[in-house]
Amino acid sequence: MKLSENVVLSLEIFAAHKVRTILSVIGIVVGVGAVVLVVSAGRGAEKRILDRIRGMGTNLVVVNAGQTFIVAGRQRQMDTVRSLFPTDAQAIAKECPSVVAAAPAISKKLHARWEAEDVVTTITGMGAEGFQVRNFAIASGRTFDAQEARSAARLAVLGPTAAANLFGTADPIGQQIRIGKVPFEVTGLTASKGMDANGMDQDDLIIMPLETAMRRVFNVTYVQIVYAQARNAESLDSAEREIAALLRQRHRLEGKRDDFTIQNQATLLAAERETTRSMTLLIGSVAGISLVVGGVGILAVMLMSVRERTREIGLRRAVGALQRDIRNQFLLESGILAGVGGVIGVLVGVGVAFFTSLLGYWPTVISWPSGIAGFVFSVTVGVVFGIYPAIRAARLEPIQALRAE
Repeated sequence: MKLSENVVLSLEIFAAHKVRTILSVIGIVVGVGAVVLVVSAGRGAEKRILDRIRGMGTNLVVVNAGQTFIVAGRQRQMDTVRSLFPTDAQAIAKECPSVVAAAPAISKKLHARWEAEDVVTTITGMGAEGFQVRNFAIASGRTFDAQEARSAARLAVLGPTAAANLFGTADPIGQQIRIGKVPFEVTGLTASKGMDANGMDQDDLIIMPLETAMRRVFNVTYVQIVYAQARNAESLDSAEREIAALLRQRHRLEGKRDDFTIQNQATLLAAERETTRSMTLLIGSVAGISLVVGGVGILAVMLMSVRERTREIGLRRAVGALQRDIRNQFLLESGILAGVGGVIGVLVGVGVAFFTSLLGYWPTVISWPSGIAGFVFSVTVGVVFGIYPAIRAARLEPIQALRAE
């Protein structure tokens, strides 16, 4: 028989057993749909995390005072270290060829007040160059300049969350707030940056000149962190090496353990990408098990079909059909079942991923390659699980088949 005739015959058989056909296809639909949805959700999570890391700054190298550790997925510092100073940032910017700018910073949660409003937010002292290094865009108003920063001016730039908590819908520009007992004039409002890689809200902060924060708010001489901007993405590793060598020399750490921790953006991006991809692969593999379950369903249906169509097989063999004709017919039927289930599964997975992202429940990135892979795998599973019933049907003897009830 021609391929077209085999396809028509297969469709007629499926139409005659609608319920059984639908039930056998559902397993494949669920498996392929789950794989597409999981991969799309995983890619969405990867994109969100990578965007957060990139949002921290461009070509960024982060120097933390002391040794930091990852606890519960977040970077933690076990104790207060007073080994990093603004002069270290100045030396990094001046003496490291791969670095174009360096911004020291110090942060702490404190109360901020405006009229009757009192909120706890992150108070960050930062040099004027920090806005460029950290990619802080200004939505309205202005930042403070280098001269104002050096003179410890009492100026503040608010993040959107801090501004909303303090002022509600009122315009904060030009207003006076108090942090502790120190009054500050609000000069600007930053554009939204969202969460950082540690899950912290980068918009819930108030930025002031570093000298002001150190002398008038925190009363310290050290900083917690230095943000250094490399010349380009290719210079990140060399910038990290140059900074490490410079700080070890400045801190006289010959033969001693580093009193700082350095991370560059490329390393963070690679680590986060690897983690999210591993999780996506793991969960996608678990979802793929349902494809195998769907294949078992096709195996059961095809074995049942062989039993029910024994006389048909015997008749076809009696009029000249070869074993390979019978085998190919049953393989074609199992492949069609799996292929139809695969197509519907891809459409279902893409649709659910799209509406999940559209409704804001979870960001997804539609993964057409995973859909194609899921479809190909579903057809492969259908054909593999159809091999045994096909061989069993092909081996039926014509005389015995015709005598079967």
